[in-house]
Amino acid sequence: MKICVIGSGYVGLVAGTCFAESGNTVICVDVNQEKIEGLKQGILPIYEPGLKELVLRNSAEGRLSFTTDLASAVKESLICFIAVGTPPGEDGSADLQHVLAVAREIGRNMEGFKIIVDKSTVPVGTADKVRRAAQEELDRRGVAYEFDVVSNPEFLKEGAAIDDFMKPDRVVIGADNVRTAEIMKELYSPFMRKTNRLIVMDVHSAEMTKYAANAMLATRISFMNQIANLCERMGADVSAVREGIGSDSRIGYDFLFPGVGYGGSCFPKDVKALIKTAEESDYDFVLLKSVEEVNERQKAILIDKMIAHFSRDNGAAPLAGKTIAVWGLSFKPRTDDMREAPSIVIISKLLEMGATVRAHDPEAVKEAKKIFGDRITYTSTNQYEILNGADALAIITEWNEYRNPDFERISASLTAPVIFDGRNLYNPRRMREIGFTYHSIGRNGSGFIG
Repeated sequence: MKICVIGSGYVGLVAGTCFAESGNTVICVDVNQEKIEGLKQGILPIYEPGLKELVLRNSAEGRLSFTTDLASAVKESLICFIAVGTPPGEDGSADLQHVLAVAREIGRNMEGFKIIVDKSTVPVGTADKVRRAAQEELDRRGVAYEFDVVSNPEFLKEGAAIDDFMKPDRVVIGADNVRTAEIMKELYSPFMRKTNRLIVMDVHSAEMTKYAANAMLATRISFMNQIANLCERMGADVSAVREGIGSDSRIGYDFLFPGVGYGGSCFPKDVKALIKTAEESDYDFVLLKSVEEVNERQKAILIDKMIAHFSRDNGAAPLAGKTIAVWGLSFKPRTDDMREAPSIVIISKLLEMGATVRAHDPEAVKEAKKIFGDRITYTSTNQYEILNGADALAIITEWNEYRNPDFERISASLTAPVIFDGRNLYNPRRMREIGFTYHSIGRNGSGFIG
């Protein structure tokens, strides 16, 4: 099939590349000329494992191309995916100006039947607005081309997006037209060869499904963080509790890891958007408001632990003059994405309280420099070099290279062997045995041995 994907950010680039990998002819469109020129040269604007190799191969074989010419891309394509950003507005609602601007451009340039697909995460009712925007442009032109609007939410996990797209656990198609639904089924059929997990529903339900899924996962994270905080107060070990409840088949283990809160491009803005959608329907979504509040509080939990630790010696300004080495900047491992990352809150607070910060991350240093500039020191190579003379190590992101480090080297490099572990990577009892003062989340007991 001939496809154009409008918006070459994370979702658009992954989707376009994977569609090309399955044999389709794909044109990726973006208004950013610099980004498009980079993509033509194999320079990707994001880090995602395996993506660059697929882009290079499909570009070389002629199935994948990049352009700023939206008009020609629409004219050449049957299916037009809208994959532009929907950032939260000041009131938390999703900003649809880019989505609707693209819909109008499609309406101005279509010359035959088109399927317009909302791939961006959008509130319930957006497909109706997209349809109206495109139709208004057709009416202005005085033409009557047929088109349909589909909701096809993405469920990609950053760091595992290629596998998620090529081997999806489900594909949701929101379509109100049987013919269009069949075309979308055909498009996704290469990804359904082993198991057919394609779910067809009405457009409004598909739009709601994406928000509901992310809100549920965000709720699990915030719930487990509250359990972890209670465990600390009660002398229980949250790792043992997680094993105990996760073994229940009705619950499972996923998204029950306590830590310093969720971040990224999806959970924070989707929770806000669903709260706002509820308000617009005169419904007070109390549970989600609490989920959001818990998450914001949780991002500061390591700071609270640092204040408690250093106030023993430093009184009213416990972090002033301290040097804190930070491992992990991205909101999760295997990505360079720092949107709503807990590291931003933690580092900002450290700087505000007079501390010096040195940070290591395998991929997110470039993004971090856009946020902190020269206010902190960075490295993406040797994770140990930032430890020399630091007063403590804080672990914020659970990259694999942090899971089994050289503890002797850490201890020798720090002024004192102190670790604030925001991801519970190590066993508390073992850490105390080898001489560390170890602060983790919800595990101030003897250390669960599972």
